[in-house]
Amino acid sequence: MDGLFGLDGKVAVVTGAAGGIGLGIAQVLALAGATVVFADRNHAEAQRRADALATDGRHVICVPVDLAEEASIVQAVGQIVETVGTPWLLVNNAAVQDREPLLEATASEWDRIHEVNARGAFLMTREVARAMVANQQGGRIVNVASNALRGGLITGLASYASSKGALAALSSASAFELAEHGITVNTVLPAAVITPGARNAAGPSSKGPATRAVPFGLQQPEEIGAAVLFFASPAARPITNQILAVDGGFSIS
Repeated sequence: MDGLFGLDGKVAVVTGAAGGIGLGIAQVLALAGATVVFADRNHAEAQRRADALATDGRHVICVPVDLAEEASIVQAVGQIVETVGTPWLLVNNAAVQDREPLLEATASEWDRIHEVNARGAFLMTREVARAMVANQQGGRIVNVASNALRGGLITGLASYASSKGALAALSSASAFELAEHGITVNTVLPAAVITPGARNAAGPSSKGPATRAVPFGLQQPEEIGAAVLFFASPAARPITNQILAVDGGFSIS
């Protein structure tokens, strides 16, 4: 794909690409011409999904990574650079979404969720940004947070929403520090996307504002991918430190 939204010759790393939103993002980026790296702890499923995409002539590879382990992240990014070159795009998508009511919440669950959703994204950002800076060709980072930050809440999201708030704050700090290197950092806020992770999340039944009907209904993973593609594309060259909600019209419902 050429023009404003083409990513031919670019390397795009997507965490949590083995399924759900991450898979939808990876598929959109591959269709745009990128070499897509499926970075996921579930290496077998990521490889299966990547192989299916490769049969259509797309350029994809898989690299195992455990976002709860700093050494795993450092190793994975080093492997990516050595195998396919410096990433142009990092998508911090992988997340843990289990729920606990606030009055029953535990510090251990808070730590587990933040370890992946916030700390893992910070370490991926640090390592990939180091490679981008050394390459001196600029780059793009897109963080997938949540519309919970704009009122799309259900019971049990104290730890999850807080971790996504940390991710949004990381976007701003990263955008500021990386601008001088030609690297933009932006955030996408998905709302109601029905994925295996969402269906299988532990915790109380979903109730709250996020369950109300919205004008454009549930979103598909590929629609989150389209927002990521925009931020990664030549069309978004001067855009950084911005937040785009893909929420089916939640704010006007």
